[in-house]
Amino acid sequence: MTRPWTRREFATMAAGAAAMSAIGTRATDGNISKVLIIGVACSPRRGMTTARAVQHALEAARSTSPTIETDLIDLGGLRVGGYAKPMPEDDFTPFLERFKDPRLGGLIIGSPCYYRAPSALCRAFIERLSPLREPVMALADKPVGAVAVGAFRNGGQELVISEILTSMLCFGMTPVGGNPPAFQGATVVSKDDDLSADTLGLETLAKLGQRVAAVALRRVRGAWPGT
Repeated sequence: MTRPWTRREFATMAAGAAAMSAIGTRATDGNISKVLIIGVACSPRRGMTTARAVQHALEAARSTSPTIETDLIDLGGLRVGGYAKPMPEDDFTPFLERFKDPRLGGLIIGSPCYYRAPSALCRAFIERLSPLREPVMALADKPVGAVAVGAFRNGGQELVISEILTSMLCFGMTPVGGNPPAFQGATVVSKDDDLSADTLGLETLAKLGQRVAAVALRRVRGAWPGT
């Protein structure tokens, strides 16, 4: 035999139901006209292959729906400190507010493969997002995809993607890959600072961008693009 609910338990349940109802209303009432996908290029070399790869994925995301907007943040050449308390004042400080934008629907994070791991800049960027974990998880349930650029096909891209997505689980984000062949994310080969010869890699970038956008739209509007 189950015991009756206390007044406090009932109030907690009612508050939770009201919150879920509000979320459902927000997703379907059409008040949100745009959904923002932010791409972050975490190569110390500004404007190079990692930034171009992330931009390619963002363009694919934007092509899925006129409601999708994109923003590229290229951290190349910037001073970005890692986790500390209090957080440091560095070149990343002005960017932090962009991740609090109410239109934000998802992230695409790109890194070069350095010794089969993300760049130090990528690790510092993720650590600098820690203010978004409290007092509330500002990125919770939003999709995140990863882009990895290596010097050859098996250059550690999958390892880099796995590390990025695992870290973003700590922010409550939803890791997504693309449709085949981008199961885990975008795996790109750069030869002499050129991506154009890697047709498979470019395909994974497009598939990843489209998938992040689709999941973001479904989360916000409750439907896949075109439905």
